[in-house]
Amino acid sequence: MAAPTKGPRLGGGPAHERLMLANLAAALFTHKSIKTTETRAKRLRPVAEKLVTFAKKGDLHSRRRVLATIGDKTVVHELFTEIAPLVELREGGYTRITKLGFRKGDNASMVQMELVLEPVNPKPKSAKKLAAAAAAAGTSEVVVEDEAAEAPSEATDEAPTEETVTDEAVAAPVEDAPATDAK
Repeated sequence: MAAPTKGPRLGGGPAHERLMLANLAAALFTHKSIKTTETRAKRLRPVAEKLVTFAKKGDLHSRRRVLATIGDKTVVHELFTEIAPLVELREGGYTRITKLGFRKGDNASMVQMELVLEPVNPKPKSAKKLAAAAAAAGTSEVVVEDEAAEAPSEATDEAPTEETVTDEAVAAPVEDAPATDAK
């Protein structure tokens, strides 16, 4: 006997549930945003994110695995050609669920589920994380660029700036100025 599904049941049997989640995923990829109940959105999130991960791989086997879930070739083509390049740098979290309130008829919690297609700005790794990664890789030397160490060497090569000019140099009168009126 098959194990029960994780999370709340969405009504009907397991085949009906699989088809409903596949249709919700197809609608999400087609329209980039859908309005549904909170329970359905929470059950759809892992399915949709797994399909987007397959699309990011982009190979034939991944395309066939997505086609096994979503039968519509146009939706799969759109997922692989339009959505996957937009989320290429994102390491997960391809969907966003925003609560909208409650449905009037049965007071069900309604949400808007949308694809997160904004470009991601990865945070630069700190020196501590770089050192840990280098230690894990087996290298003993860690090259850490220090901006404070580079700043004094640049200042000595260039002409003095306003900050390096002392008060004595500013206060000293210019004595050997050539005369411009000498004829």
